[in-house]
Amino acid sequence: MSKDIRIKKGLDIKLIGAAEKSTINSSQSSIYAVKPEDFHGIIPKLIAKEGALVEAGEALFHSKSDARILFPSPVSGTVVEVVRGARRKVLSVKITADAIQQYKDFGTKEADAMSGEEVKDFLCTAGCWPFIKQRPYDVVANPNQVPKSIFISAYASAPLAADLEYVLAGREAELQAAITAVSKLTKGTVHVSVGAEANSPLANLVGAEIHKVSGPHPSGNVGTQIAHIDPINKGEVVWIITPQDLLVIGELFLTGKLNLKRTVALTGSQFSSPQYVTAIAGAAIADVTANNLKDDNTRIISGNVLSGKEVKVAEFLGYYDNQITAIPEGDDYEFFGWNKPIFNKISTSRALTFSWLSPNKKYDLNTNTNGEHRAFVVTGSYEEVFPLDIYPMQLLKAFMYKDLDEMEALGGYEVAPEDFALTEFVCVSKQPHQKIIREGLDLMREELG
Repeated sequence: MSKDIRIKKGLDIKLIGAAEKSTINSSQSSIYAVKPEDFHGIIPKLIAKEGALVEAGEALFHSKSDARILFPSPVSGTVVEVVRGARRKVLSVKITADAIQQYKDFGTKEADAMSGEEVKDFLCTAGCWPFIKQRPYDVVANPNQVPKSIFISAYASAPLAADLEYVLAGREAELQAAITAVSKLTKGTVHVSVGAEANSPLANLVGAEIHKVSGPHPSGNVGTQIAHIDPINKGEVVWIITPQDLLVIGELFLTGKLNLKRTVALTGSQFSSPQYVTAIAGAAIADVTANNLKDDNTRIISGNVLSGKEVKVAEFLGYYDNQITAIPEGDDYEFFGWNKPIFNKISTSRALTFSWLSPNKKYDLNTNTNGEHRAFVVTGSYEEVFPLDIYPMQLLKAFMYKDLDEMEALGGYEVAPEDFALTEFVCVSKQPHQKIIREGLDLMREELG
C-alpha cells in the first residue's frame, strides 16, 4: 500500500543557477578515469593492466572481497595509466577512448523469465552491481545478502538538483525493464518515491509501490523515505538504486550493452549557461564544462553543494554523479560580519539574519563557512532540519567517541553521511558531520559486520 510522505522539518536552500531544460552533447573526452574511491569500502584488485585494450563494459578491476563485483570501463580504448598512491593504493584507472566506441555484448535478456539468482549473476557479469547500494553503511551491496526491500528516490530536493522528470522523460521502456529485473532481487517491495506534484515517468510502472513525497530538503533523500516507509532494524538490509542508474540497468537488459552515458546538470552561478549535458561516467570535467565555466575564483563540485566533492578542472566526473555545481570560492572575509544585519545569506536563526522574510529569494552563496571549527555547542538547530526520528546531536557525539553500543542504540544503522549534510550546513560549531558519520559507519561495519 502506497504511503504519502509529508516532511515538515528541513530546509530548502534556494540558489541562483538552476539548469535550464535544454540538453547538449558534451565532446567526447580523450581520457576517462574510474576511481575506486567512488565505491566506498571496496578494495580493488586489478584485472586490466596498463596497455590492455578494453571494450566499453569490460571489467577493469573487481572487489578483493568478492570477485563477482566487477567495475567496468565506461568506454572502449586502451588502459593508459594506473595511478597509485601510498602503499601502492590504486587511485584511478585511466583509459584513452577510441574515436568509435565498441561495446562488449552481454546479450539481451527477458527479466520476466529469469530467477532472482539469474538476474543477480547477469548484473554482476555486466558490471552493473556497483549501482546497487545498501543500508546500513551506505556501501556497494553485498550480493550474498537478501534485502527486505529496495528503494528508489525519483524526487530530488537537494539544492539545484537535476530535474528527474525532465531527465527521465521518454525512457519508460528502460525504467520498466529495470524495475522488472530488480524486483526479482527481493522478496519484499520495490519502493519508488516521486514528487507529490510531479509527472514522473516512474509513477506508472508495474512492479513497484509508488509513494508521493512533499516538503523541504531532505525529503528527497532516500534515507528520509526509508525511515517513513520501512525503517531498518538491526540485522536487516535494504538496497538503493538511483533513477539514472536504473536507466543503465534497463538498457543493459534491452540491448545487451552497458551504456554509462548519463545526463549531467551543470548548475550554479559560476556557469555562464546552466544547462544539461550528456556525458559518460568518468569523463574529464574540462570537457563536460567546456566554454561554460567562469574561471574567476570558482569552486567546482562533483555533485550538489551539500554532499558533493570538490574537484579541479583536470579531474574527472564521479561514477555516480549526475550534477556538477560551480559556485564562488569563499576565501574572503567580511569586516564585523558577525555583528551587523545580514540580508544576503540563509540562516535558520533570526539573530541579525533576515532570510526568513524572503522565503522564495534565491541566493548566490559562496563556500565560506563564516566561522572556524570549534567545540560542539547545544543550540537545538539540528533538530529543526533533521526529519528522522533520531537524536542527531547525541548520535554525532557517539560516533565521535566511538561507543558502538550507543551508535547502535541511537540509530547508526539507519543513517548515511548525506542525511547529515543539512545539520552540517547549519552547525554553528563548524563540525564536519558527514565525515564523522562516514568514519563511524566504517567502524560499525568493521566491528559489527
